[in-house]
Amino acid sequence: MSKLKLYQNIEFDQLRKIQDPSADQLVSLLIKNPELIAIINSWKEIPTKIDESYPQEFQSFFNFYLRQNEIPEDILIKGQKLFDQKGDLYLAMLGFYSLPYAYAFGDGAEVLVRSKRILSDIGRRLGETGSFILDIFEPGAFLTKKKAFLSCAKVRLIHAFSRYFISNYGTEWREDFGKPINQEDLIGTNLSFSLIVIRGWKKMGIKVSPDEVSFIMQYWKWVGRLMGINEKYWPENPKEAFALEKLIRKRHVKATDAGNQLIQALIAYYKSTIPDPLISSQVVPILNFFLGKEVSKVLGIESSVPVNGELLGLVFKFSGWKNYGGNKGYSQVARQNESNQLAVYGEKLEIKLPEFNRS
Repeated sequence: MSKLKLYQNIEFDQLRKIQDPSADQLVSLLIKNPELIAIINSWKEIPTKIDESYPQEFQSFFNFYLRQNEIPEDILIKGQKLFDQKGDLYLAMLGFYSLPYAYAFGDGAEVLVRSKRILSDIGRRLGETGSFILDIFEPGAFLTKKKAFLSCAKVRLIHAFSRYFISNYGTEWREDFGKPINQEDLIGTNLSFSLIVIRGWKKMGIKVSPDEVSFIMQYWKWVGRLMGINEKYWPENPKEAFALEKLIRKRHVKATDAGNQLIQALIAYYKSTIPDPLISSQVVPILNFFLGKEVSKVLGIESSVPVNGELLGLVFKFSGWKNYGGNKGYSQVARQNESNQLAVYGEKLEIKLPEFNRS
């Protein structure tokens, strides 16, 4: 059955009231038992058996990952092969299209701006996002390499931590924003990491076959399942994907102070850190090109400087060639990413749950 009938305001109004009960229940437990957070952060992957001495919420949450038997092997192999070929361009689209695009979704931006680290330490936050993408697209991820399951579980719990602190301490949170990091927000984020990446490639004249669109969307359906997203609403074909993105965009793209703060912080960061002058000197025009007139206007970053998509594609490819040489692949992208993190932060950035002492 086509999912187009589901893509209605009445359905998505309800999704704004639904979060992720399993993750939220575990975070309530972790807040009271912070020693469990340290245990999770010490893992390299989810243990093959969760000890029955752990509380039930803990067992239930992690056993969900251990019980994933119907793994879409063909889809995962194809997605990882594509990332091996275009990993640098995938990460470029996340930075120049997916993330700024999300800033225009007003109610979701209200969550992001309340995470002070995004504004005060945006580089580390972007680095952690890059580490997550590299974890889930590593050759063998979810198949022979199980770290990707833990990465999804941690990000899912980080979302739940954000919900907990906003719900309990967010005095300025308004009911009309919807519940923090609700199912619609999660679906929209997944779309920005999949469909929007594809759209960005096409804007630069990079060919993407219908089969590639299909297995990228299926890849993120699998990731979405592991991130606590209701698969009922995830599109099964390009037509449904476009309709879903259009609905969420119409519902939520609007000018907000939160979105403005986020995009200005991102622009300032890019201008000061991107080593390629061809890119760093044209940050706003490039963002304007990808985001389009409507979203750029909402974010207040309209530019009169024209950008040629195919030329921009060549610039990104040339930048990738300078960084990785002619033997570009997953290993080279991951190695360069780690090298950059070591140079800036003195450590490889890993996804970690927030640790604190019980008061």
